[in-house]
Amino acid sequence: MRFWFLLLIIPLVFPETGLASTIRYKEQFWRMYHQQLYMYPLDIAENIHWLETALRMDFANPLWAIARIENEREWEKYRNLFLSHISVKLVELYLQWGNEHYKHRAYFYNAPWKQENLESLSKAESLFEFALVYWEDAKEYAEAAQQFSWINLEEIQNWEDEAYRIQTGQLDYEAIINRHLTRLNETRRTFEEMDSSTY
Repeated sequence: MRFWFLLLIIPLVFPETGLASTIRYKEQFWRMYHQQLYMYPLDIAENIHWLETALRMDFANPLWAIARIENEREWEKYRNLFLSHISVKLVELYLQWGNEHYKHRAYFYNAPWKQENLESLSKAESLFEFALVYWEDAKEYAEAAQQFSWINLEEIQNWEDEAYRIQTGQLDYEAIINRHLTRLNETRRTFEEMDSSTY
């Protein structure tokens, strides 16, 4: 009986020992992001939710950063690399989600579902446009991080490499997204031209 009484009274006396903790910093929401072998639309939407929430939150104290931070310049570079990396991940997720709705070719036998296909293409176009917005953010943050190119943050070296690839144009999601949008508009035109004589 005393055991149960203690279990009930301890959280009231010591609230900080509760079973749940509050997630309130960018780094905590970043850790909620997870990559799976097969990503279904709900998995993609969940990851987008975590990363977009991370963008709105504050950074944790530099003591709890993902990389070791020793001065203000390292802190500024860390923040820009973090935001650039999250933006790149959001670009990838929106591209992946857009591809779920993207019909690459309009075959004549798709004519009975012309309207459904046009709606699907509109969804894909919206998702690709979201990806373009995040790509612009990724480029901006990568450029800001490059101001401190002599600083090396070992724990997030892959983020530095990613920012460098963005800066040099080796990583260019804008070109990929624009190709998708061009092909999408061609497919849309083909669907719009379909009529009873097509099928």
